[in-house]
Amino acid sequence: MSVSTKGQDILPKSIRQQRRWGSGTRLIVEDTPDGVLLQAAPLFASTLPEDVFGSLSSKGQPKTLEEMEASIIAEADQRHVCD
Repeated sequence: MSVSTKGQDILPKSIRQQRRWGSGTRLIVEDTPDGVLLQAAPLFASTLPEDVFGSLSSKGQPKTLEEMEASIIAEADQRHVCD
C-alpha cells in the first residue's frame, strides 16, 4: 500500500470486505505505540439518557412499574408461544 500525493490510501479489497467497509465508510484513525489503528466510526454520536430524556412526546398517564412488568411478561409469553 502506498500514500498518494493527496494523502489517500487504498485498503486492500479483502480487508474492506472482511470488515464490511463499503464506499463512503467513515474511519477513525488512531496513532498507537504499536502502529496506526483504523476503526469504523460510529453511525451515531454517543448520547447519555439525560441528553434524550423527554424528547419523545407521550400521551396519558405514566405507566406504573407493575404495568411495565406485566407488559414485559406478556410480550415474553407471546414470543415464547410463537417460537
